[in-house]
Amino acid sequence: MQLFPHTGYKGNSPFKKEKVKGNRNERRLIHMKRTNKLSFSILLIFMLAFVPLSHNETPQVNATVEGSELVQQLNQLLNNNPILQGALAGVSIRDAQTGELIYDHIGDIRLRPASNMKLLTAAAALDTLGEDFRFTTELLHTGSINGSTLQGDLILKGKGDPTLLKQDFDAFAAKLKEAGIKIIHGNLVGDDTWYDDQRYSTDLSWSDESWYYGAQISALTASPNEDYDAGTVIVEVYPGEEAGKEPTVKIEPETDYLKIVNKAKTVAKGEKKDLTIERDHGTYTVTIEGEIPIDGSRSREWIAVWEPTGYALDLFKQSLADQGIKHKGKVIAAATPKGAKLLTEHQSMPLKELLIPFMKLSNNGHAETLIKEMGKVEKGEGSWEKGLEVLEEKVTKLGMNEETLVLHDGSGISHVNLIPANEISRLLFEVRDEEWFPSYLNSLPIAGITNRMEGGTLRNRMKNSNAAENVKAKTGSISTVSALSGYVTTTSGEELIFSIVLNNVINGSEGKLIVDKIATLLADQ
Repeated sequence: MQLFPHTGYKGNSPFKKEKVKGNRNERRLIHMKRTNKLSFSILLIFMLAFVPLSHNETPQVNATVEGSELVQQLNQLLNNNPILQGALAGVSIRDAQTGELIYDHIGDIRLRPASNMKLLTAAAALDTLGEDFRFTTELLHTGSINGSTLQGDLILKGKGDPTLLKQDFDAFAAKLKEAGIKIIHGNLVGDDTWYDDQRYSTDLSWSDESWYYGAQISALTASPNEDYDAGTVIVEVYPGEEAGKEPTVKIEPETDYLKIVNKAKTVAKGEKKDLTIERDHGTYTVTIEGEIPIDGSRSREWIAVWEPTGYALDLFKQSLADQGIKHKGKVIAAATPKGAKLLTEHQSMPLKELLIPFMKLSNNGHAETLIKEMGKVEKGEGSWEKGLEVLEEKVTKLGMNEETLVLHDGSGISHVNLIPANEISRLLFEVRDEEWFPSYLNSLPIAGITNRMEGGTLRNRMKNSNAAENVKAKTGSISTVSALSGYVTTTSGEELIFSIVLNNVINGSEGKLIVDKIATLLADQ
């Protein structure tokens, strides 16, 4: 494995098979017996699958099931679709009861998984940290408390919690007020040393850094709302009172940590809205440009801040002021000194609940935070290097072949990550035996369910089809990549595991249509 840093069934229908009970080893033995009967034909098909294809050739399907209606439909879809001309389509379908491969199209070819990488990260986090794991944030102080005065520093020590909201800083400040503290004669300190100081994963493009999906990772951070996009603010732009005036700008949560440069203007009713909201590269400045008609709808962007530790401290400073607590020192980032005394602490929701916004909404920040947390817990270092070592160890334990994986981050935003579709479907089969599997399954988006925290990134896909409510799967989408991997219950009541990873697709929207078509074909069986 490269690590950052530096199969067959014969019959009229492939789904009409006897369900096999027993433990994982028993199922593997049955699977081996079935597979050996077809070893020659499978070997021949695999050999054919690796015959080099010219740029203009249609990819050839490596199917171990010949003649079934499903296979014919899949072959036709993959062979005759102009959208896939020059692209790669890894498709792996398994029987959910036995793990047997019942369809395989270049399933052993390493492909960029996009956010299907989160399937690995979530499984490893559950295995490493446990379903009931909670992030902790501590409030400490140095010096002494004399009456209503703290003669010393007040320290906010972050330990990775990506779910801290303004109301949580308010609660910390309220605790201080309850303790009778009205004046702080010392510094307000943010301690983010629980993790290292590397804010971006190795392959993140600088052009992504101002957007929520590329936010910096810090052990002390804050989120604007209950989507928990840590390290971001929500910038909203509304039309001005009349044409020619500046639009109105609001920030959630309210903060002076960012500088807003409003170059936009309100234009006449009925004119076209053309507005951009973007943080300037490497700065604290958010620039708003363009035009918004006086009758236009608001524009809204989740903007990643520059240096989340300072952002969290700014919100906490506001909370202290709101409680009437005066601060007469500096605001700095530093490690907590030895001997600091704990005043109070806040705990996040348990991991099994955090998985909902993480996986349903495909939250990149959660993925990278979990990578660092696994490194901290298992290796004593909250870094991508150590966290990815843990990720490799855990997914290997869960049945994946480490020799064929290339892992560079936890979210899948890297274009260097490489995973074969067969390995993703293998992981999805193996995790079914884990005690934490119900939480894992519950975190996957469900096709066609409009509630965001149920349907997630699949809420508007595969509606009015047999796939609706029957496909539970993780989406994946970065430039030229569209992926979907998970579980499907067919109309006949069978359960299948699938992984579909398309690479080098020019039009991402068209790639999603193909992915959804394949998932729907499975649900129709």
